[in-house]
Amino acid sequence: MKLLGVRTQVLVHGPFADGFQAFIRAATAPRIASTRLALHHFDTSYSLHLGALWPSVRAGLPCEQKYGALLNNFAAADHVPQELELLNATDFISEASQKAQQWQRVGAAGEVARGCQEGSGEGRTVMQAEIMTQAETSPLFSASISSKIKCYTFPRGDITRFRPARPDALGLLDYYLMDAASLLPVLALNVQPDDFVLDLCAAPGGKTLALLQTGICGHLAANDVSISRTKRLYQILHSYVPKEVRDTVSVTSYDGRDWDQVKGGTFHKVLVDVPCTTDRHSAMEEDSNIFHKRRTKERQMLPMLQLQLLMAGILAAKPGGEVVYSTCSLSPLQNECVVERALDIAEAQFNISIHVEDLSHFRMLFQDTFSFFSDCRLGELVLPHLTANFGPMYFCKLRRM
Repeated sequence: MKLLGVRTQVLVHGPFADGFQAFIRAATAPRIASTRLALHHFDTSYSLHLGALWPSVRAGLPCEQKYGALLNNFAAADHVPQELELLNATDFISEASQKAQQWQRVGAAGEVARGCQEGSGEGRTVMQAEIMTQAETSPLFSASISSKIKCYTFPRGDITRFRPARPDALGLLDYYLMDAASLLPVLALNVQPDDFVLDLCAAPGGKTLALLQTGICGHLAANDVSISRTKRLYQILHSYVPKEVRDTVSVTSYDGRDWDQVKGGTFHKVLVDVPCTTDRHSAMEEDSNIFHKRRTKERQMLPMLQLQLLMAGILAAKPGGEVVYSTCSLSPLQNECVVERALDIAEAQFNISIHVEDLSHFRMLFQDTFSFFSDCRLGELVLPHLTANFGPMYFCKLRRM
């Protein structure tokens, strides 16, 4: 302290001295970056969960994310597919659909060959068996995929960036840049004509926009508890969707955990894309990082919040309705464990039987675009990888019986 030109020293004595010195040390100690805390946590837990795959995933997480361009069917942008194809981008959904159709043709031919083998007593090779399995599951995929959803990606190893979206004559942007893996939960939801659809945690709006691209939702309710994030959702809808379509979307800001008290048992399809540790963001960005020390309790409570939201989604679905649960985390505590706990609670407390749908055909059909983890107990998981740096994205499909 400096007083009248004389430098004086403040001395703290007595019982306050230790506390004051501790305060000074805490105030002057270097702060550990939240990204560093996140990576340390990931190294500790994910190395055990992913084993030998973790080093390649770890290398991809803090690197630039790869994007897909979701075409906007509402914009006058017929030139865009050709423009993207000239850059060597392809519609990964259309490619998967073509692969499914090819497997069906192989399957039809295989039925004839199988009859001949059975007649001659010969067994199938492992490769033949795998092709037959793919052929048998591909009709399921062909029936579920929406040909209206189109998303272009660059090939594995190609790190070309998409140009920013451009408006058409009416001001609607021609495509939406997003992690292409985020479309997999939407495809898994398998929206049918006139379905009542609920996007329980909708903001910032990429998956809501993808649901609208199908053009067949009977009604779409888009909800998010955050007012600020809901404003972002409104912005997305205004930038990409004409007014007559926007007016058919119900945008709300309820606490998703209480949704069953608002409109329980009314939806054919429910998407529950829950808040999570957002692993890629946590590994790269200090801003709004859930690994900040001030947010420790919030992070520890995430699995409980996720469970409550998933239960609300299950209760919002009609009997026979379908629910897709998704996160952008690698954590089994936020993924399979939440699903398993929800199955138990639904049965024990609500007498609701839940069937977990098999989505392994997604892994087979999209393996050229994404890197999948093959050992999920339930659902599917896209892993970041330097050559295909999408994800992480976990998704699991449930049917309310």
